[in-house]
Order: sequence, then C-alpha cells, then structure tokens
Amino acid sequence: MDAAAVAAAASSQQPAAAPPLAGRVAIVTGASRGIGRAIAAHLSALGASVVVGYASSAAEADALAAGLPRAVAVRADVADEAGVRSLFDAAESAFGAGAPHIVVANAAVLDDKYPTLVDTSTADFDRTFAVNTRGAFLCLREAAHRLPRGGGGRIVAITSSVVGSHPTGYSAYTASKAAVEAMMRTMAKELKGTRITANCVAPGATATDMFFAGKSEERVDEIKATNPMGRLGEAGDIAPVVGFLCTDAAEWVNGQVIRVNGGYV
Repeated sequence: MDAAAVAAAASSQQPAAAPPLAGRVAIVTGASRGIGRAIAAHLSALGASVVVGYASSAAEADALAAGLPRAVAVRADVADEAGVRSLFDAAESAFGAGAPHIVVANAAVLDDKYPTLVDTSTADFDRTFAVNTRGAFLCLREAAHRLPRGGGGRIVAITSSVVGSHPTGYSAYTASKAAVEAMMRTMAKELKGTRITANCVAPGATATDMFFAGKSEERVDEIKATNPMGRLGEAGDIAPVVGFLCTDAAEWVNGQVIRVNGGYV
C-alpha cells in the first residue's frame, strides 16, 4: 500500500469532529421569523439544541422547531419577568439541568408609522421600550444568573446600526437599542471572572417583514442605494456572525458592538 493509500485509510478511521456547539443549549427570542429565525436555524446547524422563543407567531415557531433536530418552541412575552423565566425553565426541562449556555436577545418591535420624536405617542414609546429595552434587560439579567460559569456561556443582543446613523423617524427605536448596547457593554465588565461573554450584533437594513412594514418601494430602493453593497442585508448575512460569537473561538470577543451592515455606517 502506498503512502497516499495509507493516509486515506487512516483519515477514514478518524472520528468526525463534533460541531462547535454540540451539547450546548441556546435560547433565541423573537425566533419565529426574520433574523431570529435564521439565528435559531444556524445555531442548530452548529450543533446546539434550541429554544425557539416567540410572542405570537405560533404556527411559524412550531414549524421551525419541528424542522430542527433538537428544538422546542416556547411562547413568552419578553417584557414580562415570568415570561422570560419560562424560557430558561423550558430549556432546562427540555434539554437537562445546566441549560442554557447561550442566550440571543433578538425580540423587537418597530413603529412602522416612522414618526418624528414630536409625533411619537407616549403609548408607542412605551411599547418600544417595553419589548426592545426592558425585554433585553430581563433576558440579560436572567442569563447572568443562570448561564454556566467557567466557559461556554454566551450572551448576544441584537441591536441595530441605526444607533450609529440616527435616521429620522426612528427616535424611540434608536434610543431603545442604544440603551441595550450600553447595558451590554457594562454587563461584560460586571461578568468578570465568569468567562461568560456579552456582545451585541447590530444589523443594518435587512430584508425582513419588520423592515418592509410601512415602507414604499421607492423608499426601499433609496435605502438600497445608500449601501456600498447596493442591496439590503439578508437574515443569512447576520446569523453566521451571531453563530461565531457563540462558539469557543470567540471567547476573546467581549463587550463589543459588531455592526453587520455592508458598510452602511
């Protein structure tokens, strides 16, 4: 047998490398649609068991969970403390004590009337902050209490590149996401010694139902034209960045806001 044949035979006997998130459990909020759905599917492809958190799209969440190897769909209002705890309890119940290892706080709302600050109603402002800021806060706080210490603990919040660009019509939304970025950066320092990392991923304009709501075709074309890549982002552009941050390879990335936007800002 020649050397090449020996090498081929040896390699065929080597066990396949385990996926990077094998044995780990991830909670993804707002996972029934859009960016959250892509993140949940990607983390599953990396080997994670997934809790598909959702607020109202039960059929879509159930279909996603049914199509993944190890996943459960859990309805929860992230603005409610008991609702957030239920996501963590479901992870432990479905996948064993010690779960979860990863939390992706993605759930968000956007006022598709795009009002100026002067025209933003108090009710719409409060709803934006209840989901986007209070919801992220509750997820981050619960994660800090319940993620394992000593390695593998990962917290990622999905914010937005509007925090850097400040477009008109997004004042409440921008402020709600800026607050999450401030909390996350502070939290990364407060978790010193745990080896839990805490980061934000800030997408730009991404082709999801939330992005298209309330926008004319002309407005969408204008937004595409402002991007150096000449297009909208796709959910599949965002998910791999989140996936990387959840792996052991990303342990040295901590307390950061990573803008994933094609060069928009």
